[in-house]
Amino acid sequence: HPTARALAEHLGRDKNPPKPTPLPTSACAAASSSDLERPCVRLIGLSSAMPGGVTGLENTWRASASSSDSIGEVPIARWDVGALPSAPDALATKRRHGGFVRHVDLFNNIAFGVSLAETVVMDPQQRLLLERGYEALHSADLNRFELQGSLTGFFIGVTFLVFEEYLLSSPLGGAVYAATSSGHSIASGRLSYLLGAHGPCISIDTACSAALAVSHSASTALQRNECRRAMAAGVNLMLSPVIASRFGLAGMTSPHGRCFTFDARADGYARAEACCGVALGTRDEGQDIALLKGSAVRQDGRS
Repeated sequence: HPTARALAEHLGRDKNPPKPTPLPTSACAAASSSDLERPCVRLIGLSSAMPGGVTGLENTWRASASSSDSIGEVPIARWDVGALPSAPDALATKRRHGGFVRHVDLFNNIAFGVSLAETVVMDPQQRLLLERGYEALHSADLNRFELQGSLTGFFIGVTFLVFEEYLLSSPLGGAVYAATSSGHSIASGRLSYLLGAHGPCISIDTACSAALAVSHSASTALQRNECRRAMAAGVNLMLSPVIASRFGLAGMTSPHGRCFTFDARADGYARAEACCGVALGTRDEGQDIALLKGSAVRQDGRS
C-alpha cells in the first residue's frame, strides 16, 4: 500500500476480510531432491548495450564470433586526454583507451515517467538500467500491465558511482533530485518503482563479478519462490578519468589498452563499459533463450 489513500482504504475495510489465496509454489520449490538436478531457471529475455555500438543478442553474438575489437581511444565527450594533468608516459597511455558504449547521453525520459528536471541529475547508469532492464522484460513478452503489482524481483550489479563526484562539483548538486541521482539502492529501485513490482529489489557490488553475483541471487530467489520472475542486470560506465588514473597507477591496466590473457605480452587489462540484462523465470512462458543449470558464489581469498 504505497500511498496514504491506499493505506486508508486498506485499514477501513471489513474487519473480517476473506483469507488471501496462497501463492502457487513454483516447480523448483516443490521439486523433490532428485528433481532439483533439473535446470529450473529459464532465461526468457535479454538485452545488451556493449562497446562499439553493439546492441541486442544477435549483434552481440556476431561481435563475439568475429573477434571484433571494440576498444578504442577515449571519446572527447567523456574526457579530454590531452587536458589531463601531466603524468609519466606509462600512466598517461593507460588513461587513453577503453571500450565505450555509445549514446549514453540520450534518454527517453517521457517513456519512463521521469521529469526533465530529474533526468538532468540522474546517473546515466540509472538511465541505462531503466532502458535495458525493461527491454529484457519486454523481449520476454512481458508488458507493464502484467508486471504491475507482480512478484517480479530486480537484481542489479553496480560498482562505481563516479557521477556523484561530478554532481558535488556542479551547481546541479543543489537540485532537489540530487538525493536520488545516484546510490546503489536507487539503481535497483527505479524499475521496481516504475512497474509497481513487489518482488525483491537488491543492488550488489562485488566489483568485476557483480553481474554474475546478481544472476546467482536472482536464480536463487526464483528457486526459493521469493519471486515469480526476476530481472538481473549489470552496468558500468566510465564517466571520469579518476578511476582510470587510480587503476593505472596501481599497475592494473595495460598501457596498450589490450588484454593479452595467457600471453607473454600480458601487461594489464583494458576497462570497458556495458549494460546487459536478463529476464529469468521458472515456468514455461515461451521460447527459452537458455537454461541455467546451476550457479554458486565463492571468494578467492588472498589472491
